[in-house]
Amino acid sequence: MRAAVLTGPGAVSIAEVPLPEPGPGEVRVRLEGCGVCASNLTPWAGPEWMRYPTPPGDLGHEGWGRIEATGPGVDGLAAGDRVAALSYRSYAEADCVPAAMVAKLPPELDDQPFPGEALGCAFNIFRRSDIAPGQRVAIIGIGFLGAVLTRLVSEAGAEVIAISRRAESLALACHYGAAHTIAMDDHRRIIDAVTSITGEGLCERVIECVGKQWPLDLAGELVGFGGQLVIAGYHQDGPRQVNVQNWNWKGIDVINAHERDPQVQLRGLSEAVEAVAEGRLDPAPLYTHRYPLARLGEALDATRDKPQGFVKALIDLA
Repeated sequence: MRAAVLTGPGAVSIAEVPLPEPGPGEVRVRLEGCGVCASNLTPWAGPEWMRYPTPPGDLGHEGWGRIEATGPGVDGLAAGDRVAALSYRSYAEADCVPAAMVAKLPPELDDQPFPGEALGCAFNIFRRSDIAPGQRVAIIGIGFLGAVLTRLVSEAGAEVIAISRRAESLALACHYGAAHTIAMDDHRRIIDAVTSITGEGLCERVIECVGKQWPLDLAGELVGFGGQLVIAGYHQDGPRQVNVQNWNWKGIDVINAHERDPQVQLRGLSEAVEAVAEGRLDPAPLYTHRYPLARLGEALDATRDKPQGFVKALIDLA
């Protein structure tokens, strides 16, 4: 099979490698596609801790496709089942994954792309955010994750204040239910704009979806007394400084909302499958750019540079 191998910073090649065989309790998924996650960008840039070449298919973790082989001891899954998989070498034509870490895709999702890990991540963050009707919720950063959360939070009856750099991102937030939009251009002006909406009480919840220092600083400013700051951005490019004096004075809760428990990850994935199949969430407008495996490098560059209209890239593998 073909699989992508990162050979150095900003460099990728496509290798011919043996087709993996599923072990006990595993299934082999013939992948149709894989989403490109912004968490790939730091390894792509080549930090000193990164080691090259990567294992074939490595970094791809948003794959979906059809089961083509099962290992011993697998029940309830069979060749031909279409699934979303929580696997981690899905920049390849096939990957083996524990049977307990796949979710069947119902007929309603036939022929639809389904980067399940990314969608499931949003559902898990939403659950951790403890949203209630009537709350004012600022969401900082309206990319793929922020847009999905905007839908989930607004559907839960909260008033979403979407904050993002690009006008097209703010328009996307409106599409997914945001009540207010604010351009992310000036720290003090944003605080004043939020205060004009909420009053001095500010926001009961703030969800930070960028993963950079300034959005984290801004998030702390926008949380009201006794509120909750939910860190959904993936902060992997270095340490952060936080204003503990401000956090402590306000008595806020700080939630790091990335899940690592496999069963919790699977729960979010299953909730996402159900929501999309039922039509409660339509992620199709978010899949803006598609690339073949041979152009994975371009997909990663686009994820970093965000050309006009970009939200999320998918790699086509079928």
